[in-house]
Amino acid sequence: MGQRGEVYSSSFQTRDRTYFFNVKENIRGDIYLNVVESKQSEGKFIRQSIIIYPEDLGQFLRELGKGVDYVKKNAKVTDEE
Repeated sequence: MGQRGEVYSSSFQTRDRTYFFNVKENIRGDIYLNVVESKQSEGKFIRQSIIIYPEDLGQFLRELGKGVDYVKKNAKVTDEE
């Protein structure tokens, strides 16, 4: 079995929220991506997350890319790193 728990994490902050990209491993050794948005509202932190499983990553990235391309073409977006 694997390590169970978080095996990789990265994040970035904007003015009012933080995004986390966590790779986690379950008790069976399966890994998955957990994307989390955290923001403060009325003194509390609100966290929303989605889980993407390895078998769905290709399709997820394709559709994400389409959405990103649409936003870049139709909104005033600057590439900030």
